[in-house]
Amino acid sequence: MLLLEQLHGFDWDDANRGKNWEKHGVTDQECEQVFFNQPLFVVPDEEHAEHEARYYVLGRTDRGRRLFVVFTPRGGKIRVISTRDMTKRERAWYPL
Repeated sequence: MLLLEQLHGFDWDDANRGKNWEKHGVTDQECEQVFFNQPLFVVPDEEHAEHEARYYVLGRTDRGRRLFVVFTPRGGKIRVISTRDMTKRERAWYPL
């Protein structure tokens, strides 16, 4: 079981820095904010976990933007794989 408290910081490198802004209009800072706000739902993504554990989260930014974030724990840090706005169906599951 993943405990977010065991992860410290974020792993941003040239390959993923700014990627979510280009694809989905989500800044790296917004991606990080999701992990510090409640409620935060963390679900294992076993369907897409091939070589390492993958999770997705439903959460919100400091300004209340509801995001769907896919990440993997790597080297004790959170490595964001992809972030986008929640779909209508995901928003229905996520209480504000």
